[in-house]
Amino acid sequence: MLTIHADSRGHALVVEGERVVGTGVLGVLADGYPRARVRRWPGILTPGFVNLHGTELLEEAYHPDPREAGELGTEPLSGDALARLALDEVRWGGSARRGVQRMLAHGTVAVAGALCRPAVADAVRRTGLDVLPRTGRPGGVPSLDPLACGIPPQVPEPRERGSVASFAVFDVADEGELTERGASTCVATVIRGRLLYRRR
Repeated sequence: MLTIHADSRGHALVVEGERVVGTGVLGVLADGYPRARVRRWPGILTPGFVNLHGTELLEEAYHPDPREAGELGTEPLSGDALARLALDEVRWGGSARRGVQRMLAHGTVAVAGALCRPAVADAVRRTGLDVLPRTGRPGGVPSLDPLACGIPPQVPEPRERGSVASFAVFDVADEGELTERGASTCVATVIRGRLLYRRR
């Protein structure tokens, strides 16, 4: 099914399956693909972010289940707090799924770092998030918001015809406002043509 994703500036991508098949101005693309469904998003279309702290956030931190909030809180647990939990593979898998959802809510389309726990690697693979290699540990502080970790964010190549249809939309006027307000302004994240996150 053909879908045109358009932002408030009139920039648009045409998606078919897992691929981008057209880019440009909404009006031109709508004329060129008259049978495509059009999704209009507030804000700006971007390639999304690569979260450089994939290992730290998914294999060295536990994302509590909402049912555990009274006991464990809602923020990721690491260090001594993580060690006290003595997690098994089932809980690691659940943590990774929740962590990935929180990453998607910040416009993440790929993570960097080795994922060695089978349950974690499987949870990431099922979403379609790209896992990129890295050398050593990045600087900064691991954060679900790639703009808040204290190092320059890594952004994939711009989406073009033939690219994998992975991108994010942020409810801001421009890139400057995105930098100022952060990635929590994300309203939608698409991974390989699938809308995996949409802000309610």
